Amino acid sequence: MSNLNSTPVASAANPRPLEVALLASVFIVSACGLVYELAAGALASYLLGDSVLQFSTVIGTYLFAMGVGSYLSRFFERQLPAHFLRIELLVALIGGSLPALLFIANAALPGAFRPLLYGLVLAVGTLVGLEIPLVMRILKRNVALRDLVSQVLTFDYLGALAVSLAFPLVLVPHLGLVRTGLLFGLMNTGVAVWALWLFRHELRQWPAHAMACALTLAALGLGMAGADAATSWAEDKLYQDHVVIAQTTPYQRIVVTHAPGEGRPGYRLFLNGNLQFAERDEYRYHEALVHPIMSAYASAGAAPRKVAVLGGGDGMAVREILKYPGVQSVTLVELDPAMTQLFSTQPALVQLNHASLTSPKVKVVNADAFTWLEGHSDMFDVIVVDFPDPTNFNIGKLYTNSFYALLDKHLAASGYAVIQTTSPLVARQSFWTVVATIESVGLTATPYHANVPSFGEWGYIIASRRPYRLPTTLPAGLRFLDVASLPPLFDFPLDMARVPAEVNRLSNQVLVTTYEREWGRVMAH
Repeated sequence: MSNLNSTPVASAANPRPLEVALLASVFIVSACGLVYELAAGALASYLLGDSVLQFSTVIGTYLFAMGVGSYLSRFFERQLPAHFLRIELLVALIGGSLPALLFIANAALPGAFRPLLYGLVLAVGTLVGLEIPLVMRILKRNVALRDLVSQVLTFDYLGALAVSLAFPLVLVPHLGLVRTGLLFGLMNTGVAVWALWLFRHELRQWPAHAMACALTLAALGLGMAGADAATSWAEDKLYQDHVVIAQTTPYQRIVVTHAPGEGRPGYRLFLNGNLQFAERDEYRYHEALVHPIMSAYASAGAAPRKVAVLGGGDGMAVREILKYPGVQSVTLVELDPAMTQLFSTQPALVQLNHASLTSPKVKVVNADAFTWLEGHSDMFDVIVVDFPDPTNFNIGKLYTNSFYALLDKHLAASGYAVIQTTSPLVARQSFWTVVATIESVGLTATPYHANVPSFGEWGYIIASRRPYRLPTTLPAGLRFLDVASLPPLFDFPLDMARVPAEVNRLSNQVLVTTYEREWGRVMAH
């Protein structure tokens, strides 16, 4: 049996089917490689934060590894179809199982996550870098060099385009990261099976190759069948409580856990692994967020009628706002429709927010708050800003002077806005950076803080054009606040007192790096 360099793999009279098959393989190979790269970047951003940094380092490592693979391809001289088939099976196994392995490693061995992440990215990138040169050399006998390069690169780029659109819009929302990885691992295996048939007359160890294909298909198929169980186990271990809802959206990973019983946290919401609330003490957070400004507006002589909530898709802030009968409308602007869907339809979550999102007074808008403010001219008496902490640049833009300038344009002359801000004790520099940023657009910033056991000492900032005055009354039935407890919230002891801070701008996003440094110091201990 001859090697590739001496005998064509297809007859000279009918070279076309081989060419079409291999070009189709290029399309699939490119799509699969990009899926593994995107899955690694998405998981790194979910679990490590700072999506820009994680995607940049993952993509850079992957491209470097592809270059290494391309260089190594020069040492493959004989039996190229056999090498191509083996490489496809390795890519299928390593790349297809990459999201599952990373999920499990993060839960079982958190310290191993980062080395495993980059080790897998290096392995997959090197193997993918080997694939295309081998395909081009196999095609070389039947296609002129000029056509060969253009055709291979065309199908390579088309595969990348297809999956770059499908990954955030179709694959992750409907399959999740683990199933998406395994599905594309099966597609890589399909290419190997196709190569097994195409080159059946040239493969010296055809039965062994066939067995390898069958075992790979079986392994990935079992992985697909057990994907939900593996993900549930990993997340239960990671979050310590039973996971009752886990959903990956184009924007984030939403996880709701439940730990019933006296002194237990009850329901907890995590976004990208970061705690957003715990049922046992969320009332402290949301009462402190809403009532100091709502009641101050009412105490000034006129009840707030038009209110906006930016973020806060869980509906808890809206629940507190609706305790004021004078409110006529609440516009909730939440980026992720999955959040508002969950908290308006899941019975346990609806009970927590008192069905606030289905109130006839409430209008839910699923949009980016920055873009929404730019495109609307509505004015509001009160604006509640309840975004997640600035763990990455996408969220960090919502803490910049550009955003607060937009906020100012939508705030009535006598209105108040309140911004949830990180801990002034743990992340002191970050907290006062937000204060300085609000003041930089001409608004008066009035900072205060409250103790929320799940978070510790937590900070808020009131932004307004008029001086803030403490309210003289509060709604009946509050569990945390009363008029007498308000003044201490605005008193900052020495270890939380103001420090010099730089303005957070779109052009520098200094807050994101400051926040990561301060919270990273805490997590390290």
